[in-house]
Amino acid sequence: MKILITGYAGFIGFHAAQAFLRRGWDVVGVDNFNDYYDVALKRARAAQLMPCERFVGRELDICDYAALSREFTEDAPDVVLNLAAQPGVRYSITHPFVYQKTNLEGFLNILESCRHAPKVPKLVFASSSSVYGGNKKMPFEESDPVDNPVSLYAATKKANELMAHTYANLYKMQTIGLRFFTVYGSWYRPDMALSLFADAMLHDKPIKVFNNGDMKRDFTYVDDIVDGIVRVVEADNLPLYDIFNIGNHRSEKLMDVIETLANALGVKPKMEMLPMQPGDVYATYASIDKLHKAVGYVPTTTIREGIPVFAKWYREYYMTRS
Repeated sequence: MKILITGYAGFIGFHAAQAFLRRGWDVVGVDNFNDYYDVALKRARAAQLMPCERFVGRELDICDYAALSREFTEDAPDVVLNLAAQPGVRYSITHPFVYQKTNLEGFLNILESCRHAPKVPKLVFASSSSVYGGNKKMPFEESDPVDNPVSLYAATKKANELMAHTYANLYKMQTIGLRFFTVYGSWYRPDMALSLFADAMLHDKPIKVFNNGDMKRDFTYVDDIVDGIVRVVEADNLPLYDIFNIGNHRSEKLMDVIETLANALGVKPKMEMLPMQPGDVYATYASIDKLHKAVGYVPTTTIREGIPVFAKWYREYYMTRS
């Protein structure tokens, strides 16, 4: 079997590519290596994959429809895992047109490339817990209303779900969306909270703590996320279209996360307490009952186990380069 992973040099894409290679799949990765964050980190992830003879990496932008459709024709994947997107809630407030280009036009290119491929592949794509907006009911369930996004990023992810539903209905393409909850682990993105906290702590600088620390997040270790992705990709009993939460089914207090990270790094954190940022939400908490029933998904990694692994990688990767 062959899988095409878009955004393979990204955090989740890299780990997913490793997992499918270990399972004996042929993996084709495409990535445009944009400079939203450190390109050297993306190149370092890609370099880990290149020695495998069953892996092929290509530098390609999903916004280039002609190049993307050629890729689908030439490599004829059985499955497409679309992880390429412009991430970031706060960045979407200052750079809205980047989200229109990548998350809407780019995703439409994915759908059209699947539709016109000689062998129409199964499409599994990344959505986000941000589609739940300011929902107060916890945990978030897939049947909850998601009509009130609080960021443009969230709106584009909800749009992806609607677009995928349309293509499944019109063209009988299988499209499965995964609503990721806060994912962390080794080879992590430097723009995410844990990385920003670790950098500040190790340089004896105050960390920025929003809403005065009164926030909760469903932190999910990347190995658990990838296990769920693999289960969905390899499942042959899923409907033509569906949406699943994929998280840890635990909502952790931000201050507990900070304490766990500080202990793992062996430092005492300095904190700058700040108000809630535009586009942020108070809490996220995933119900994973639907994914468990469909494919047997059971996350196993607590923050007490996962954060020290991240901290060890962070110190080794960054502090040897400073």
